[in-house]
Amino acid sequence: MSIHTITFILLVIGGLNWLVLGLFGWDLGVLFGGQMELISRVIYVLVGVAAVYEIFSHKNNCRACAPTQAM
Repeated sequence: MSIHTITFILLVIGGLNWLVLGLFGWDLGVLFGGQMELISRVIYVLVGVAAVYEIFSHKNNCRACAPTQAM
């Protein structure tokens, strides 16, 4: 599995967490014992690192954002 795929999966998890939190006021981190539990904090950090990675590498990985060559 590539780093791009892992980053994508983590960003989807983070996005779904924000969706559930916004719609229902329920944080998915509760499944792992709440925000103060180590596993929840690790997941939050991984999602954040994935977002930072994607900010810096997105143009290189995205077909829609890649520079096009003139024909």
